[in-house]
Amino acid sequence: MTRTEYRWLLPSAMADPELPGDRHRTRRTVRDWAVDITAFLCAAGIGLLALAAIDADDTTADVFVLVDSVIGAAACCALWLRRRWPVGLAATLTVVCIVEPVAAGALMVALFSLAVHRPFKPVAIVGAGALLAAPLQPLLRPDPATSFLASVVFGVLIILLVLSWGMVVRSRRQLVLSLRERARRAEAEAALRAEQAQRLAREAIAREMHDVLAHRLTLLSVHAGALEFRPDAPAAEVGRAAGVIRDSAHEALQDLREIIGVLRGPGDTDEGERPQPTLATLDALIAESRLAGMKVVVHNRVAEPRDAPAATGRTVYRIAQECLTNARKHAPGTEISLTVTGGPGEGLTIEVENPAPTEPFERVPGSGQGLIGLTERATLAGGGLEHGPTEAGGFLVRARLPWPAA
Repeated sequence: MTRTEYRWLLPSAMADPELPGDRHRTRRTVRDWAVDITAFLCAAGIGLLALAAIDADDTTADVFVLVDSVIGAAACCALWLRRRWPVGLAATLTVVCIVEPVAAGALMVALFSLAVHRPFKPVAIVGAGALLAAPLQPLLRPDPATSFLASVVFGVLIILLVLSWGMVVRSRRQLVLSLRERARRAEAEAALRAEQAQRLAREAIAREMHDVLAHRLTLLSVHAGALEFRPDAPAAEVGRAAGVIRDSAHEALQDLREIIGVLRGPGDTDEGERPQPTLATLDALIAESRLAGMKVVVHNRVAEPRDAPAATGRTVYRIAQECLTNARKHAPGTEISLTVTGGPGEGLTIEVENPAPTEPFERVPGSGQGLIGLTERATLAGGGLEHGPTEAGGFLVRARLPWPAA
C-alpha cells in the first residue's frame, strides 16, 4: 500500500506529506476522529463518576450538582478544540479543575494532547501549573471517602503519567518523521546519482563515438567531395578515391559495431573483438592519412613504441587521430607536423602542428567537442593537454602523458 492508501490510519501530523511544524494545522483523518471520540467518551465517563460521587454526598446542594454537570459537559465538549488550541485549553481546564472535579477527565486528555502536539517548553509550563493546582482541588472540594494526602498524591501521579505518555508519543512521531525524511532524501540522492551516472555514461559514449567515427567519416567526406568536384578525374584516381571511401566505410562500420557491443554489455558482444589502437599502430594511421592526400611529416623518436603502456599508447593514437581529422577539416592542403618523443620514466610527448591554410576551401562542420574530449582523455590518463593558435596563424596541440619506468 502507498501512503495515500493508508493515510486514514495515521494521525493527521503523520499523514501530512511534509514534515509538520508544531503549529501546523491539517484536517482530521479517520483515525483522528476515532481517537477524538474515544477521548471524549473517556473524559465524559470520568466526569460522570466524579458527578456520581458528588451527588452521593448529602452535604452537597442540588444547585452545585447542576452547576458541576453543566461545567463538566462544557469541559468535555471543549476537547474537540484540543488539536487547534492545546495550550490554551489545557491551561483553562487546569484552572477549572481547581473547583470542578468533574473536569478532571477532560484535563487529563488536554494535558496528553498538549504533550503530543507541543514542544517541551509549553508542556513544562502548563504541567507545572497543573502540579501546583493538584493540592488545591482536594483542599477546596474534599472527597469524604479519600484523605487529603491520598488525593494529592494520586493527582500528582496521574498528571505526571499523562504528560510522560504524551511526550513519549511525540518523540516516537518525531522519530518516524525523521526516518521518513531521511528515506526521502536517500531516494532523492539515489535518483540524482543514477541520473549523474547516466549522464556520464552518455558523455563517455558520445566522446568515444566522436573519437572513433569522426576520423573515418571525415575521410569519406573529403574523398566524396573530391569526386563531386572533379568528375573528369582520371579513372585511376577515381578508383583510388573509391577504394578509400570503401575502406573508410568498412572501418567506420567496424568501429560502430564495437561501440554497439559495449552498449549491449559483456554478455552480448560478438566474438573476435578488434584490437585496440596502440602507439605501434600510429604508423598505420599516418599512412591512411597520406593515402587520403594529406601531407604529414612525422618525427617519431620513441625507440620501442610497442613497450609503451596500452592506455598511454591508445591515448596518443586518439590524440593524433583527432588532430589529423581537425587539420583535414580546417587546414586542408597544409603540411602537418607530428612529433612523438619520450620513453620509460620520462613520459610521452606528442605535438601536432599545422600552419594556416593558404587557399580557400569548403569548410566541414564540426561539433566543437573534439579538443574538449582530448583534454579530458589526457587528464584521465594522468597527463595534460594544451592547444591553441601559433604566432604564425597555425594551430598547435601538445600533450604530455606518463610512461612509468620499467
